[in-house]
Amino acid sequence: MSISDCAPIEADALIDAVIDREGQYVNRPADCGGATCWGITEAVPRGQGYHGAMRDLPRTTAVEIYRQIYWLRPGFDKIALRAPQIAAELFDTGVNMGTSTAVGFLQRALNALSRTARDYPDIAVDRDIGPRTFAALYGFLKARGEGGETVLLRATEALQGGRCIALAERRPSQEAFLYGWLANRIGPQ
Repeated sequence: MSISDCAPIEADALIDAVIDREGQYVNRPADCGGATCWGITEAVPRGQGYHGAMRDLPRTTAVEIYRQIYWLRPGFDKIALRAPQIAAELFDTGVNMGTSTAVGFLQRALNALSRTARDYPDIAVDRDIGPRTFAALYGFLKARGEGGETVLLRATEALQGGRCIALAERRPSQEAFLYGWLANRIGPQ
């Protein structure tokens, strides 16, 4: 499913796409996230009270974790009301790198695109979506018009891609995953 297919945004479609892409149980020694099922690392369902074997994590539990922790809690559902492509990208990045990292990418991109705060005030990169982040996003979209969302999407993807490459450079064991990250996380899927 392509991100451009997500307007209006459907959280269920995004969640299904991530689950389909991630597959069921995987436990690769080189993966820093450890054992995963449906793309969710073991610590996350444990934190939500799941006590079973990771390989047996029900898909329904994974769907609810994605909805609550990776869509609603960071506020991506609210971003989707004005910028569905950005919300879809933040969700996907949040699944891969953590929602606070995804929000940080958005905030950094908004600051870099503010034309030295002429279009809207720069914001703190606090990795949390609040009123100032929403105001900056809306100010950006208003100033840049129809093509603005696409440019902002490219900026957040560039930051994500840079982080993937830096991770592989710092930890050679992660090079095994770099191709897949770039193929499946950056740009249209």
